Amino acid sequence: MADAVNTQLRERSVPTAGLGLRTGMFDAATACTAAGMWFEVHPENYMVDGGPRLSQLETVRARHPISLHGVGLSLAADVPPDVHHLQRLRALVRRFDPFLVSEHLAWSTWDGVYRPDLLPIPRTDEALARVATNIAHAQDVLQRQLLVENPSHYLCFSNHDYDELEFLTELCRRTGCGLLLDVNNTYVSARNLTFDAQAFLDAVPAQYIGELHLAGHSHDPSLGAALLIDSHDTPVCNDVWRLYARLIRRVGHRPTLLERDDAIPAFDTLLEERNRAAALLHAGGRCDAL
Repeated sequence: MADAVNTQLRERSVPTAGLGLRTGMFDAATACTAAGMWFEVHPENYMVDGGPRLSQLETVRARHPISLHGVGLSLAADVPPDVHHLQRLRALVRRFDPFLVSEHLAWSTWDGVYRPDLLPIPRTDEALARVATNIAHAQDVLQRQLLVENPSHYLCFSNHDYDELEFLTELCRRTGCGLLLDVNNTYVSARNLTFDAQAFLDAVPAQYIGELHLAGHSHDPSLGAALLIDSHDTPVCNDVWRLYARLIRRVGHRPTLLERDDAIPAFDTLLEERNRAAALLHAGGRCDAL
């Protein structure tokens, strides 16, 4: 009997599928008892010395694991990450002990000014060396492994030296970072740039995948379905669910986040979609769990 209870407790404590923690969600998040539940936060919203946000996050953290998913390190910029930003991030890592820390393969700063977007880079030898240096430096300061997220693509560059998977894999090999593999980003990019999303996901080395993201997307207001936008304002589509299930069957359990950043429904509605991902993880990606 004791062994069965201990097994149930371990299963409840292992992060399975999680949700992004948003303003107004703290009470529901704290009260949630779903097995394996965890919450992702953007650290830039908590880089303060005190106040209600930090207090609320501490309350949630006492009940659930959290991850920090940064949007401001600008790892692909032509300069190292901002010293003060990195120090504030380190303080949050030490305070909240997230089980994952991640960032984007993108740049968002230029001449000391932050841009309100995550901007792409050409995958050149020069860019690879620069990004690898920035990731290694950030990991040294944080004393944590970073997971780097594959971006959504909307246009083709003509001067790539590497395809996307080669670039990501080489970053992992050089720095020891891992991948936050966003299944929806892959699907959006594949539709926009006309490549095979399934073949891409099938080829990602399993040993580098530390986390998965799922999200919804929308059609461009002018071009319609000819251009998909990674908008995070709709439920996950069936094609992305099928890609996710196939991926789980190949690589096994990976902590998975359901992203919703706009047109956010009630917590119970979010939880239903989150539970779908948790069921697929529990079933090893078997399609009957869909």
